[in-house]
Amino acid sequence: MSILKDEESVGLGREVAVSELLAKRASELALEKKCEKVKILDLRGLTSVTDFFVIVTADSERKAKAAAEHIIDELKEDGERPMHVEGLDTLHWILLDYIDVVVHIFMPDERRFYDLESLWSDAPVLPVS
Repeated sequence: MSILKDEESVGLGREVAVSELLAKRASELALEKKCEKVKILDLRGLTSVTDFFVIVTADSERKAKAAAEHIIDELKEDGERPMHVEGLDTLHWILLDYIDVVVHIFMPDERRFYDLESLWSDAPVLPVS
């Protein structure tokens, strides 16, 4: 796994995995599209499936679609392409799978129903700026 220095952590001497930087970037992009309740769950050490979940709430289908397309387009410019995308047809739970980072864009009812934060309650939550 590649390691880079995070701008916020350089002064602290903390090295940051590329997957963590990708998760932070995806969360910033979701916030640019006015999504709410953005959380990053650090799943390293809990599962080998992925390193991070980025969980986002969009209060309309239009906003969910705009956020998903914005994240895909902007990360593509950074050289990152999702391995798999689901939910763009229904827009109630959109999943963008970047292997080490999985972005979940939920409508409010679906986020409450699936409650990923409770399912992964052992996962540390990273700050989102």
